[in-house]
Amino acid sequence: MKKLMFVCKRNSCRSQMAEGFAKTLGKDKIEVTSSGLEASRVHPVAIQVMDEIGINITDQTSDALLDFDPDNYDAVISLCGCGVNLPQEWVLRDIFEDWELDDPDGKPIETFYRVRDEIKAKVAELIKKMEQ
Repeated sequence: MKKLMFVCKRNSCRSQMAEGFAKTLGKDKIEVTSSGLEASRVHPVAIQVMDEIGINITDQTSDALLDFDPDNYDAVISLCGCGVNLPQEWVLRDIFEDWELDDPDGKPIETFYRVRDEIKAKVAELIKKMEQ
């Protein structure tokens, strides 16, 4: 089974939503983890907007990228444009993409909804790519 890492600055909003979608849409197809350049918390509004569409991310944790081994992952996705700050070994996976999505933290809930929906579409495409 292929392994996927989502990474963001603080692992609180975008990467957490992406992890939730990938676990749901890629169930039994891929293993998914998310992390941040630094660990923080899972943002309560990210939890809320995912729960509204039936995806529970309350059991997810915010973890630091340094706690993981890049050799254990087939695909790495940066959600915030932080790809330029990642150690080289993370960028050299079979699949590496830098999605550069807006950070919804501190913005109106409509931004969370928009970014959530953008993430869902991108995760669905990514899962298809990983299955090839």
